Amino acid sequence: MTGGSAVSCPAFKPAIDAVLASRGNDYIHNDPDGKTMRLDAHGVLRDQNLGSLIYVHYTGVIKTSPELEKVFSGSPDAKTTDFGNAFIHLTFETGDERLKGLETGIFVAAGRFLVEKGRPVTVEYRVSEAGF
Repeated sequence: MTGGSAVSCPAFKPAIDAVLASRGNDYIHNDPDGKTMRLDAHGVLRDQNLGSLIYVHYTGVIKTSPELEKVFSGSPDAKTTDFGNAFIHLTFETGDERLKGLETGIFVAAGRFLVEKGRPVTVEYRVSEAGF
């Protein structure tokens, strides 16, 4: 992970407008059957309004497809994927009492891979709070 941001919807509390504070780590490996990939990623976000640090960790799964294989291989005809093949579960940690609600929420997300000419492939997640 070399860059990224996390911005909450206007009604979500606590509000977040954060960017990746430094490089993060992400590990992706294939299951033996080659049909599913496993994700394990973590990094530190800095909220741009509060200055607070937020540690984020997520794990997840990706169902492989011919379209996704084009993205990962760098094929010239690769296209942005639809939501529905990549899902994650996120956890957060912070020392800022104003953001402590993040630590008790249950967060899940659906992701897609964005392919834009002349730019590295990026991942977009739509995160939802599933509990608390």
